[in-house]
Amino acid sequence: MFFRIATAIALMGACALASHDYLIQTKALLSQADDNLSAEETERFILGKSFFRIPWVEAPSATTARDGLGPLFSANTCISCHPHNGAGSVYTADGTISRSLVTRFSLKGRSDPKRGFVPDPVYGAQLSINGVRGIPFEGKPTLVYETVMSSYPDGTRIELRRPLPGVKELNYGALHPDTTISNRLAPALVGMGLLNRIGDGEILSREDPDDRNRDGISGRANRVYDPITGTTLIGRFTWKASAPSIRHQVASAFHNDMGLTTSLYPMKNCTSVQKECLDAPHGRDALDVPDERLDAVSFYVSRLRIPEPAIGNAKGKKLFAQIGCAACHTPVMAMPDGKTIAPYSDLLLHDMGEALSDGRREFDADEHEWRTQPLWGIGKRTTVLNQRNYLHDGRARTIEEAILWHGGEASAARESFKSLSRFDRRAVLQFLEGL
Repeated sequence: MFFRIATAIALMGACALASHDYLIQTKALLSQADDNLSAEETERFILGKSFFRIPWVEAPSATTARDGLGPLFSANTCISCHPHNGAGSVYTADGTISRSLVTRFSLKGRSDPKRGFVPDPVYGAQLSINGVRGIPFEGKPTLVYETVMSSYPDGTRIELRRPLPGVKELNYGALHPDTTISNRLAPALVGMGLLNRIGDGEILSREDPDDRNRDGISGRANRVYDPITGTTLIGRFTWKASAPSIRHQVASAFHNDMGLTTSLYPMKNCTSVQKECLDAPHGRDALDVPDERLDAVSFYVSRLRIPEPAIGNAKGKKLFAQIGCAACHTPVMAMPDGKTIAPYSDLLLHDMGEALSDGRREFDADEHEWRTQPLWGIGKRTTVLNQRNYLHDGRARTIEEAILWHGGEASAARESFKSLSRFDRRAVLQFLEGL
């Protein structure tokens, strides 16, 4: 009897290990729920996942739970831009520009206290590449690259790409002469729930806008308008930290990417000159995404599990800190309950230099400033999901290229990385690939 029980336990353990080993090698890795969800929370997670993955359709439709798409839109599912909840890609397999790379518009040098920027008067905040039946799409993106060479002191040379974004086939006339064009790559979603729960005090404790400690790092929080409360809050999501909560970020994506209305964005995503868009049929509900569905998707995003890091390269981790990367990519942040997390981000804005400037302001974030990108899970996106675009516009094809684009406050860390031996540079990259 003991032998049979021991054998059964061993087999169960082997199956569990096999299941775990299989999971960490599959695209389901970034779609797992946190541990210890209650039955009610699990049901809510599954509901949110369904609205995240299943396509929305135009109105009117018999599919009343998912109608209201558009009239102008870029994608009909959330997963179109966030495949497997990882980061998006610049190009599809056939070489066309991916829906994960969106084209943003704003008037240079102008700001609005509630939006953080002033959109193009004809095309709004974002180019819609699709329209429902009878509604002309706004236009199509274009993208060319110019080559920029970077050299290491040891003579190694690496080719970088500087993107030159544009638009074509504009169906509603010309852009405003002051409109700037900036590309944004859909980011990975894992870990957002933990970042949402970090206290403001923990973020603000790392601010040093005047660089009083003279270390060359002067991070500051982005203070943004919150449409939920009507107050100013600390931004922590998007490339420029212009969204204060997951709920706000999800509602903004529904509005800009899919043309779906919510209680935060109750109006159609049409400008005053787009008559066909304004006159298009509404969904059967007053809002395309009622609060129950908005909250379910927000809950799904907030409870995605962070993948376990690989056994780290200890030397690479030490060098990462020594050369100054950890000054912004903070390894440890404290939660309100006293526990710690390792996002490798301070969630603050930092001046990244002219080479990464996109000509766009978002609330307090100026043209050169970007939120420190969290690094947890970055290696899994590459090894498991084969996602190989980095930085806000996907210009970098490797983590190494992303490092070499760092400027401004990160210039010293970049130069220190370049001064390492080839072996030590590889150690730093292996450490990052294990996160």
